[in-house]
Amino acid sequence: MAQNFDPVYKEIENYGIIPIIKTEDAEIALAAAKALSAGGLNVAEMIFETEKAEKAAEKIIAALPGTLLVAGGAKSKKQAKGAADSGAKAIITDGFDAKMAECCENLGIPLLIKIKNAEETKKMPEAKFIVDSANPDDFAKHLSNKALLACSIDIIPQEAYAGGFGEIKKLAAHAVQKMLGYDLAHVGINCENAEQAERDSGRVEAIFGLEKTDAGATFSNADILHFTKQRSYGKNGQIAISANFIDRALFYLKQAGRQFIEESARYDEQGILASIYLDNIIGGFAIKLVRRETNG
Repeated sequence: MAQNFDPVYKEIENYGIIPIIKTEDAEIALAAAKALSAGGLNVAEMIFETEKAEKAAEKIIAALPGTLLVAGGAKSKKQAKGAADSGAKAIITDGFDAKMAECCENLGIPLLIKIKNAEETKKMPEAKFIVDSANPDDFAKHLSNKALLACSIDIIPQEAYAGGFGEIKKLAAHAVQKMLGYDLAHVGINCENAEQAERDSGRVEAIFGLEKTDAGATFSNADILHFTKQRSYGKNGQIAISANFIDRALFYLKQAGRQFIEESARYDEQGILASIYLDNIIGGFAIKLVRRETNG
């Protein structure tokens, strides 16, 4: 019976970024993994070329059991089995390798194909892909392609493998921020009723020329300020923060321990999450996470 690898694929997709650890020294690999985890990336690709990598992987998983480790560089059944036995959740091959695909199927471990160009996904629509050596500036473009689960990145400076791990946390956090692309979407201001909302929105239009429109539950000025027709979340209103990928943002925020008001979640006609409130009040304003429309 074929195994269901969807949970592994979904976790990789949630992270969206897979940093590469290029050392077989167990202590150095663990230090690198800890630094990545501190920056929000509890995921890494270990290069499996010798048995030393197996020991390094085992050490990482023992110390950081929540880390999602995937194995790259495996070119033989022995290496693939060693990766699986050491706790790797998936095998990555550079391009499609029929022998490794058969090997992974026999081992019961999922296979990811690393590619340079997203056009390659069209040749194998059923396969699962990650894009190699992605520039953080291109994360949003790559991950908007639903065939790509994640971007593989080499963000650990070479000097870090000599013990200088101070910058890795910062580089990991920066990569996550570039992918999620948080930005101010709009500010909602609570009004007592529709009359007050229309009046206050009209005042903004008179001052700045930002056109007032009736947006249903609110009066909006150029989609920057929203005046609610009745009081909503927050004492004063709501601050809406947009993200390139709302599901990934939700995943990362929950990983960081943030709480959400689950009943506030709103979905579009396709059942895709459009917005949800965090369980936070800042300056009298509720914080709302919203999907950036350009990324669907």
